[in-house]
Amino acid sequence: MTAPRRVIVENAAIAPVEGEEIARGHLVIEGDRIASLGEGPPPPLPASSAVERIDATGCLVTPGMVNTHHHLYQWATQGMEAESTLFEWLTGLYRPWSRMDAEVVSGAARAGLAWLALTGCTTTTDHHYLFPKGRGDLFAATVEAARETGLRFHPCRGSMDLGRSSGGLPPDEVVERTDDVLAHTAEMIDAYHDPSFSSMLRVAVAPCSPFSVTEELLTGSAELARDKGVRLHTHLAETLDEERHCRERLGVTPVQYMERAGWLGADVWLAHCVHVGDHDVRRLAATGTGVAHCPTSNGRVGAGIARASHLARAGVPVGLGVDGPASAEVNSMAGEARMALLTQRARYGPTALSAREALTMATLGGARCLGRQDELGSLVPGKLADLAIWRTGGFHAAIADPVVALVHAHTPPLARLLVGGATVVRDGELTTTDGHAAARAGALAHRRLLSLAGDVL
Repeated sequence: MTAPRRVIVENAAIAPVEGEEIARGHLVIEGDRIASLGEGPPPPLPASSAVERIDATGCLVTPGMVNTHHHLYQWATQGMEAESTLFEWLTGLYRPWSRMDAEVVSGAARAGLAWLALTGCTTTTDHHYLFPKGRGDLFAATVEAARETGLRFHPCRGSMDLGRSSGGLPPDEVVERTDDVLAHTAEMIDAYHDPSFSSMLRVAVAPCSPFSVTEELLTGSAELARDKGVRLHTHLAETLDEERHCRERLGVTPVQYMERAGWLGADVWLAHCVHVGDHDVRRLAATGTGVAHCPTSNGRVGAGIARASHLARAGVPVGLGVDGPASAEVNSMAGEARMALLTQRARYGPTALSAREALTMATLGGARCLGRQDELGSLVPGKLADLAIWRTGGFHAAIADPVVALVHAHTPPLARLLVGGATVVRDGELTTTDGHAAARAGALAHRRLLSLAGDVL
């Protein structure tokens, strides 16, 4: 994947997220950065310039979408535990997941990342929190799949060290020793983390949840992350079952527990936060702690509707996450923006979240959660040229507002996806890898895991 020296997108509607929208204009990319954008045709260039021109007539240009919460390995268990609460869903899937190997993770990650790219995502996280021994290098499998696909990748080294015999939810055979977790996490940061401005790969530290990790692991993870200069991520306040667990076993609410463990701050983002009170919202805002809002997954397991619009208006950095494919089957970031808008309106009324606010969550809000708001999430000169070009003509042309067409309606076709100025998707086809082969790899990962887990299904 090599970016040309200069790319010009012409004749496009542009929703930059920051700054004025452009009804019909241009955007100029030099190297991997946005050089300029504006109304009308682009300025003339020297005849000798090496230029790729993209005619975006009938299209809307937006920042590439930033996925702030995902579990790529779960592509292999889609459709299972389809009518379960979160705790029932986890209890039913922990043991099959414990049989996964690097081949399963590789195939699942290839499919999941390809699908994200084909649906407008340019940057994604992955929260992998099961590392069964003797099953190969699972972390490396996800990293290699992201390199193949061409997306910016934020893999989170997840973990669980609180088994059922000690009061946790997971069975004892799927948890790790605390010291082993911290040692391997440090190794992954040293091996892969790139803090540079245009980084394609950054690592985060991500113990799984209050009901699957010890307070020792939480505090040790925070110390490690801050020593290494990386971010912290975990699930929090997803269900009422979790709230009861925290109150009964820890004597505090989930947010109070995180604060006690040193886990509120501008270097932290938390997945879900469905069940938070007014005091929690104020603490998250005051500390700059981000939230990954995952409305589809929350609906699938009956967890509830997060107060995403309230959080955002209180000043909390709110991004969107498609979450794992086993709790949000074949989901997309554009679909998540639509679900966020609809669920907020269903609960709080038609002015609760606008199309542009939902788009902001899917782009700049996600970049803020990942600490990359100076690089990603909006179309501003000097930022990285990560952008999506959506075909809002055709059946979408009768919708007067192209941003409404993108967020309210069925997702428009993707004409082009660029990461750092280089094309990753063209006219609905991946240019970096074989999309059909990636889909087959995901199906094979599913069949392989079911075979490996035959004794526990």
